[in-house]
Amino acid sequence: QVQLVESGGGLVQAGGSLRLSCAASGRTFSSYAMGWFRQAPGKDREFVAGISWSGGFTHYADSVKGRFTISRDNAKNTVYLQMNSLKPEDTAVYYCAARPDTIVVVTPARYSYWGQGTQVTVSS
Repeated sequence: QVQLVESGGGLVQAGGSLRLSCAASGRTFSSYAMGWFRQAPGKDREFVAGISWSGGFTHYADSVKGRFTISRDNAKNTVYLQMNSLKPEDTAVYYCAARPDTIVVVTPARYSYWGQGTQVTVSS
């Protein structure tokens, strides 16, 4: 059983930065691949970034490559999403997700556990 809680969202001007955190409970956290997804009003939930259980592999959506960085600290049971050069189109609710495998995938249905989300709003 894994529980996820996101934090770090807020309002920021275009070009600014935010760091999201996802705190996880569960003794098997280090064996889970982790992902960040986002959902804007009226839009489907979309993949943003993922990281393997070991942290050795990361994958990003084309829209955030070069701007966002995903990382994890298994000792703290925490995953981070550093977001730089934010754009208004990044505005969405951001969700942390986990799956009991070493492989990162981009399909939301393949993830077993989800946080409640944190709002990120980027003003122009």
